[in-house]
Amino acid sequence: MKSLPAPAVISGKPVESISDIGGNSRPDRQPGPSAFEETKEKPLQLLLLGDCMFGRQVNEVLENAPPEYPWGDTLPILHSADWRLCNLECVISDRGMPWSASPKVFHFRSAAKNIAVLEAARINGVSLANNHVLDYGYDAMFEMLGILDRAGITHSGAGANYAQASQLATAEVSGRKIGLFAFTDNEPDWEAAADWPGVFYVPTDLKDSRAAKLLDIIRERREAVDFLIVSAHWGSNWGYSPPQEHVVFAHALIDAGADLVFGHSCHVFRGIEFYKGRPILYSAGNFVDDYAVDRIERNDQSFIYLMDTEGRLSRGVRLYPTLIRRCRASRAEGVHAVGITDKMKELCKPFHTSASWNQAQQYLEIGYSTRDYEKQMRAAR
Repeated sequence: MKSLPAPAVISGKPVESISDIGGNSRPDRQPGPSAFEETKEKPLQLLLLGDCMFGRQVNEVLENAPPEYPWGDTLPILHSADWRLCNLECVISDRGMPWSASPKVFHFRSAAKNIAVLEAARINGVSLANNHVLDYGYDAMFEMLGILDRAGITHSGAGANYAQASQLATAEVSGRKIGLFAFTDNEPDWEAAADWPGVFYVPTDLKDSRAAKLLDIIRERREAVDFLIVSAHWGSNWGYSPPQEHVVFAHALIDAGADLVFGHSCHVFRGIEFYKGRPILYSAGNFVDDYAVDRIERNDQSFIYLMDTEGRLSRGVRLYPTLIRRCRASRAEGVHAVGITDKMKELCKPFHTSASWNQAQQYLEIGYSTRDYEKQMRAAR
């Protein structure tokens, strides 16, 4: 029988070397006014980042560099948002040994002191349902949960048992309540159980009972929050187009009550779809890491995703193009920005999602027409 350390809290292609080539939950409250009674208020600005990996060479750089280093020149944009969420693609801990209970090639851990990196960017929430949260075992994961709790950073997707891994994490922002569920279809050996720690593991197959359970949980908990994000660490590492099963699954998540689907795991960004007025980011790509760069599928390119939400709807998403250089993110400029944004425009076309470059503000505006937005608003009333 397996044994566990005591928890510190109760509550394709390999691409992995230096890159410079070329649930915690707070008590529920009764729902306030309907989302559409609140649309006259100042829109809530939500900011999303893809995979943030602070292990290996990034961790080595941070032994001497300040905690702001991995964010490069992106901090002013990050600080401008009301609430910031990323997928934390490593464990933050000083404990543990590399996972060996099942085959695993890459292990990512960042020193416990590097919680300061998240704090420097004012990150408010992290998704932990991914294929690296247990890279250094249960003891390291438990230590990280405590570190995040003490820093006041909301987290979802991993815990001491299934109930904790699958619970709704919440945060109060400007009088509104944001909810976060995080799941993954990676690393089935890490699936949490009633009496066993791990991740919220959900196959993206609507016939699977675990997928049905996720949709039931979303329906049950949707009204406890004003805006519900479902974070999905799904699929393979490569490919600019989402598999059809992800499209079907994302639609089901929104039909069940999700207001935003935040996808990641693939090392490159994918097109954005608006389904029933709700954005689906099939893959946000990589934001910070030390990976080698693939010349065809450019895993060093991504975006800062910033959106204004009104009630349960988003008017669109503003995308600031970024590059990874020397273990840190940076704003893409000139031909680099053009190349990245042109790629995203093409990827959005199959979803009939409009995309236009704002030259003055240097961002790509993704969304749907004002007429479509107003139609959604009327339908929701």
